[in-house]
Amino acid sequence: MPEKRSHQGPSHPRARTRSRSSRAQLHFPVSRVDRFLRQGHYAQRLASGAPVFLAAVLEYLTVEILELAANAARDNQKSRIAPHHLQLAVRNDAELNQLFGDVTISQGGVLPHIHSQLLQPTSKAHSGQNHVGHPHTHPVKAK
Repeated sequence: MPEKRSHQGPSHPRARTRSRSSRAQLHFPVSRVDRFLRQGHYAQRLASGAPVFLAAVLEYLTVEILELAANAARDNQKSRIAPHHLQLAVRNDAELNQLFGDVTISQGGVLPHIHSQLLQPTSKAHSGQNHVGHPHTHPVKAK
C-alpha cells in the first residue's frame, strides 16, 4: 500500500505562502523594490533576481551605516543615534565617504578638526618658539 504524502504544492488549500523577502532571508521588502523598479521604467524587462539583489544591497548598506553610527553614538555617551552620528559614521569611513561624497546630511554638522599649527607643542624643543596669544618680543636696535 503506498504511503500518504502531504503535498504542500500551490494547489493545496493549506499551502503557506512565503514572501520573497523571507525566501531570500532579507528584512527589506523585495516586492516593494520590484514595484518601484517596474514603476520607474528603468528598463523594458526586469529579471526576477534584480529586486532581490537590490533589496539585499540596500539592507547591507543600511546595516553598515547604522552599525558605524551606533558606535559613534556610544563613543559620545549617547543612547540615541542623531544625524550627527550618521555624519561621523559616513565621513570617517573611506568607502562610505566616497559613496556619499556629494550628499548633505541635514543637521549633520561637521567633522571635528583642529589644525596642527593651532595645537600647543608637546616637546620641550618647541618651547622657545612664540605661541598664539603670547606677545612677540623683538630686540631693539640702538642707534
